[in-house]
Amino acid sequence: MLESLFVPTLIVSLAEIGDKTQLLALLLAARFRKPWPIIWGIVAATLANHFAAGAVGNWVASFFSAATLSWVLAASFAAVALWTLVPDKIDDDEASGFKKYGPFLTTLIAFFLAEMGDKTQVATVMLAAQYPHFILVVLGTTLGMLVANVPVVLAGNFAADRLPLTLIRRLAAAAFAALAAYAVYQALSLSGVL
Repeated sequence: MLESLFVPTLIVSLAEIGDKTQLLALLLAARFRKPWPIIWGIVAATLANHFAAGAVGNWVASFFSAATLSWVLAASFAAVALWTLVPDKIDDDEASGFKKYGPFLTTLIAFFLAEMGDKTQVATVMLAAQYPHFILVVLGTTLGMLVANVPVVLAGNFAADRLPLTLIRRLAAAAFAALAAYAVYQALSLSGVL
C-alpha cells in the first residue's frame, strides 16, 4: 500500500528537476518574492491536475487485461524515460500575463496549465494505472512536485543554478526505465512466459 505513495513521490520528484514547471516556480519566485502563496498555488494546482490524471489512469486500467496493461505501461514508461532526458525550457511570457492576479492565483493557473500534457502528468496517469491506491498515487505525485519545487521557490536562483541537472535527469530517466523493465517482467509473468 505505501508503495503507491512512495514510488510516485520518488519518480515525480526526480522527473520534475529541470522540468518547465520547476522553471516556472523559479520565475514566479523571482517575480513575486512571496514564497508561501506560490507554494500553496503549486499544491492546489498539482492536486487538481494530478487528481484528474490519476482518475484517467485508474479508469483506463479497467479496460485492459493485466498483461496488456503491463505492456502498455512498459512502453509508456520507456517513452517517458527518453522524454525525461530532454531539458525543458519555459517562455518568459507564459506566466507574465497572469501577474495581475497575485502570486497564489497566478501560480494556480500557470501551474495547472503548464502541467497539462507534461511528463509528470503523464507519469501520474501511468502510475495510477499501475498502483491500486489511486488517492495515494495522487498524494505521492503531489509530494514529488513539492519536493522538487518548494526548495526552488524558497532558495530562488541560488539552488537552481547549482543543481547537476544532467545527472538528475539521467537518474529520473533510469527510474522510469526501471519501471518499464518491471512492467515488462509483469507482462511476461502474466502472459505465462516466465
